[in-house]
Amino acid sequence: MATTLPQSAAPAAPAAPASGIDNAHKRVIFASSLGTVFEWYDFYLYGSLAAIISKQFFAGVNETTGFIFALLAFAAGFAVRPFGALVFGRLGDLVGRKYTFLVTIVLMGMSTFLVGCLPSYASIGVAAPIALIALRLLQGLALGGEYGGAATYVAEHAPDGKRGLYTSWIQTTATLGLFLSLLVILACRLTLGDQFEVWGWRIPFLISALLLGISVYIRMQLHESPVFQEMKASGKNSKAPLTESFARWPNLKLVLLSLFGGTAGQAVVWYCGQFYALFFLTQTLKVDPTTANLLIAGALIIGTPFFVIFGGLSDKIGRKRIIMAGCLIAALTYFPIFKALTHYANPAREEAAASAPVSVVADASACSFQFDPVGKAKFVSSCDIAKSALAKAGVPYTNATASGGAVAEVRIGDTVVASFEGAGMDGATFKTQSEAFIKQVNDALTAAGYPATADPARINKPMVLVLLTILVIYVTMVYGPIAAWLVELFPTRIRYTSMSLPYHIGNGWFGGFLPTISFAMVAATGNPYYGLWYPIAIALMTFVIGILFLPETKDKPLEH
Repeated sequence: MATTLPQSAAPAAPAAPASGIDNAHKRVIFASSLGTVFEWYDFYLYGSLAAIISKQFFAGVNETTGFIFALLAFAAGFAVRPFGALVFGRLGDLVGRKYTFLVTIVLMGMSTFLVGCLPSYASIGVAAPIALIALRLLQGLALGGEYGGAATYVAEHAPDGKRGLYTSWIQTTATLGLFLSLLVILACRLTLGDQFEVWGWRIPFLISALLLGISVYIRMQLHESPVFQEMKASGKNSKAPLTESFARWPNLKLVLLSLFGGTAGQAVVWYCGQFYALFFLTQTLKVDPTTANLLIAGALIIGTPFFVIFGGLSDKIGRKRIIMAGCLIAALTYFPIFKALTHYANPAREEAAASAPVSVVADASACSFQFDPVGKAKFVSSCDIAKSALAKAGVPYTNATASGGAVAEVRIGDTVVASFEGAGMDGATFKTQSEAFIKQVNDALTAAGYPATADPARINKPMVLVLLTILVIYVTMVYGPIAAWLVELFPTRIRYTSMSLPYHIGNGWFGGFLPTISFAMVAATGNPYYGLWYPIAIALMTFVIGILFLPETKDKPLEH
C-alpha cells in the first residue's frame, strides 16, 4: 500500500528496533490514540459511577429498579452508537477521516462536561433523568463515529504486514480510557471521602473540559489519510457510501458476517472481562468500591500490553485465529473464574451459602419480574417482597414452588421467615411491615454467617488480581486484532461506513447491554452466575460463525 506520510510529519527516522514503527508513524498513532483515550474516558465515567448516578438521578424508584435503570441509561449511549456509525461513517467516506475526528471529539467532550453540571432528581425531579439520558445519547452518537475513524486512519497509514501492530495501539485506548477514569475517580474518592457521593462525583465529568481542549489541539495537527487522498484524487471515492455498504448484498452479507462472526463475541468478552467483572465485585460480592477499582486497575496495567502483543502476533499468524481462540476460551472458563472470584473475594458468603443455603418458597404465579422504569408498579405480593429483600442484601437464593395462594417464605438454613401480603395496605403500614420483615431477614442472614459486605481482611487480593488479569487477557485476544481485521474486510471507498456499523452494533448492543441483561437475569433467578450465560452464548455463536464463514485477511492489501 502507499505509505505517504502526513504533510506535517517530520522525515521518517530509522525504524525503532523494539516496535518497528518510525517516528512519523508514531506521531499518527499517538495523535489518533490519545484523542480516543479521552473519548473513552468520557464514556466510561458513567459506567464506573453507575451506582452513584442511580441515587442521584433515579431516586424516584426502588433501589433494585433504580440500579437497573441507571444501567439502562448507560446502555442507551451504546444503543445509539450504530446510528452515530452511520452518520459519521458516511461523512468520513465522503469528506475525510480527519474532519470527522474533530466533530466527534467536540460532541463527546461537551456532553460529558454537561453531565457534571446537571441538577439531581431531588432538585428538578423527572427532568433530571431525561436530561441525563439525552446527554448519554449524544455521547453514544459521537463515539459511534470515533472508533471507525481512528482505526481506519491508522490502518491507512500503516505499511503492509504491520497493520495488526499499528492498529493494536488504537485497541489499547478503550482500556486506557477506562483506566484513566478509574484513577480520577479513586483520587476524588480518597480526597473527598463521604462528600464524593454527595457532589464530588461531578469533578471527573467537569475535568472533561480540559481533556477536550487537549484532544482538539492534537486532532488539529493531523492531515488526511494518504490512502483516502489518493482515492479521492483518482475519483474513485463513493458518492453514496450507505447505499454501497448496505443496499448491495455482497457487502451487506460481509457486514452481517463480521457482526455475528466477529464483533458480537468480541464485545461480550470485552464487557464481561472489564465492566461486568467490576459490577460483580461491587454489587454481588459487596467488595468495597475503592478496593474493587484498584484491583481492576491493577489487572488493566498488567493486561494492557497484550493488546499490542496480540495485534503484532496477528500480523504473523492471522487475525481470525486469535479472535476465535479468545471467544472459545472465554466461553469455556467464565463459570470457574467467576466462582473463583467469589471464593477469593468474599469467602464468608461462599461458606454461608454452603452451610445455610437460602431459598424463596412461593407461588410462582405471584412472583413478578421486578423492573419498573417509571416507578409506577407496586410490588406488594409476598414473593416480590421476599425477593426484593434478598436482592438488596446481595444474597444468592434458589426458588421453590409453594401451593397456590400460599404466603411466600424465606428459608435460610433451618430458619424460616414468613413474608407478608402487602396488597390493600396503606403506604405507612406497608412501610412499617416491610422494614420489620427486612430486619428479620437480615438478622437471620447475619446469624447464618452471611456478611453485609466483603471482609477486607479475608479478600485474597493477589488471587483476585490474577483472575481479573486473566479476564483482561481474554479481552486483549479478541480486541487487539479486531481493528485490522475489520479494516481489511472492506474496500477503501466505503471502509469507514462498512466497518463502523458492525463494530458498533456488536459493541453497542451485544456488549453495551451485557451488564443490564446479566444483572436482570441474576435478579430474576437468584443465581449470581446465571448472567454469565449471556456472554457465553454470544461468544460461542461468534466462534462458530467466524470459523465457518469469515476469511483471514492479514495478507490482503488495502487498495481494493
